[in-house]
Amino acid sequence: MSIDPDTQPISPSVERFWKRYIDVLKLFHIPERSRPWYRKHVQEFIDAHPGAKLRTQTPEAIEHWFAKQGLNPQLSAWQLRQKVDALRLLFRHMLKSGWASEFDWDHWAEGGQPLGDRHPTVARSYETTNAGADRPGNLLGNAFPKVYARFIAAIRVADLAINTEQSYLGWINRFLRFHKSSLPEDCAEQEVSSFLEHLAVRRKVSGATQAQALNALVFFYARVLEKPLGDIGTFKRPKPYKRIPTVLSRREVAQILARTQGMSGLMVRLMYGTGMRVMECARLRILDLDFDYRQITVRAGKGKKDRVVPMPDALAGHLKRHIAWVTDKHAEDLKAGFGAVYLPEALERKYPNAAKEFRWQYLFPATRIAPDPRSGVLRRHHIHQSVIQRAVRKTAVEVGLTKRVTSHTLRHSFATHLLESGSDIRTVQELLGHTDVTTTMIYTHVLGKGGGGVTSPLDRLE
Repeated sequence: MSIDPDTQPISPSVERFWKRYIDVLKLFHIPERSRPWYRKHVQEFIDAHPGAKLRTQTPEAIEHWFAKQGLNPQLSAWQLRQKVDALRLLFRHMLKSGWASEFDWDHWAEGGQPLGDRHPTVARSYETTNAGADRPGNLLGNAFPKVYARFIAAIRVADLAINTEQSYLGWINRFLRFHKSSLPEDCAEQEVSSFLEHLAVRRKVSGATQAQALNALVFFYARVLEKPLGDIGTFKRPKPYKRIPTVLSRREVAQILARTQGMSGLMVRLMYGTGMRVMECARLRILDLDFDYRQITVRAGKGKKDRVVPMPDALAGHLKRHIAWVTDKHAEDLKAGFGAVYLPEALERKYPNAAKEFRWQYLFPATRIAPDPRSGVLRRHHIHQSVIQRAVRKTAVEVGLTKRVTSHTLRHSFATHLLESGSDIRTVQELLGHTDVTTTMIYTHVLGKGGGGVTSPLDRLE
C-alpha cells in the first residue's frame, strides 16, 4: 500500500513514519535539499512491494530491487548510490532490521562506478593514433599533434602497457611545461638533465620516480623523435630508497576476512588465496575458472603475461554459487535487451557473437548497466577496482590494524605466507608472475624472526 501523501490522505501512523525517517536523515547530516529525494527512493521501494511490510523485507528483496535499478541505463552512478543510501538508513538505522548490519551496502553503493574512458580495460579500444590529442592538459597533443600521433604509434608498436603509456605521456607533458612548451626537437641532453635535477631538488621525488621520468624521455627521444639521447651528464639523484612491503600476519588476514562479506568478501579472499592483483581479479571472466583442475587462469597480467594460479578449495563452493548468481543476472540482462560484455576489439571481430555468450561474462560484474566510455554501447562492465581497494582499507581500520593496508598488501601476504610454509621461491615467483626472482626475494625479509632472525639482547637479560 502506498504511503505517498500526493496520492492519498496521510494517516497519523504514516506521518510518524516519515517524521522518524527524516529525523534519521538529520542525524546522519543528509543535506536538506537531498531529503525529498531520499524519501522518494524509499517510496519507490514501497510501491514496488505492495502489501509487504517493511519489517518483513529480506536481503534478497533488497538485492533484487537494486539489481532492477541497475538495469536502467539512464540512472547515473551517484543516483544509484543515493538509492542505496536511502534504504541503508531506513533498514539499518531506523528499522534496525537484523540482517541490515551484515548486508553488503558498500558493494551496491560503489559497484556501479563507471570505468571511465582512461580505465586500463577500455582505454585503447575504438581509438585512432591521434585520439586524446585535444584532452585538457595534454600539452604534447594540443601543441604538437603530429608528434603525439607518432608517440602513440611508437608506444603501441612496442606493446607497452596502457599504464606505461599514460605515465610516459604525463612525464613528457611535464618536461615540455618545464621548458615553456619548447619544441621537443629543440630540447636535448642539457634540458633533460636540468629537468631531472629539478625533480630531485625542487619536487623532492624518489629515485624510482626520477628513473621513471628518465625512461619516458629516453623512449620519447629514441623511438618518437628518432634522436637518441647521448650523455646527459651528471645531475642530482635522490638517495636510493628500498621500501619493504607491508605484510599481514595470518591472524590479521583472518580479522579482515571475517569482516568482509558478499562479492567484496569473495574477491578479497580470492586475492589473498591466489596472489592476484586487484585488476587481475576484477577482470576475471567465467571461462577463466577450471573447477576440475582447481585452477584459475590470469590473463594479460602485468607485462601482458598469462599465468595459472591454484583455486583455493575453500572457495570452490562459494565460486560455484556466485557463478549461479551471475548466470541469473546475465539472463535478466539478455531479457532486458542487454547482455553483451566488453571484448578487446580484435577478439570481438574474430568472434562477433561471443560478447553475449555466458562464458565471456565477467565473474564480478558491476551493479548497473552503463554506456561504454568509448563506443557508447550499453553494457555491464566488471566491477571497478576501487570498490575493493576501499573495502580493504576501510576494513583494516575497523579491525584496528595500525599497518598501512591496501589491496596489494594481500598479495604481499600471500607470497610471504607461502614462503613461511616452505614453498620453493621459484614456485612463488611463477604464481606471482614475476619475471625476475630477485623481485620475489624481497618477501624473504619476514622469514624467521623479525630483524633477520636476530634475537634482541634485551630478550637475553634475566
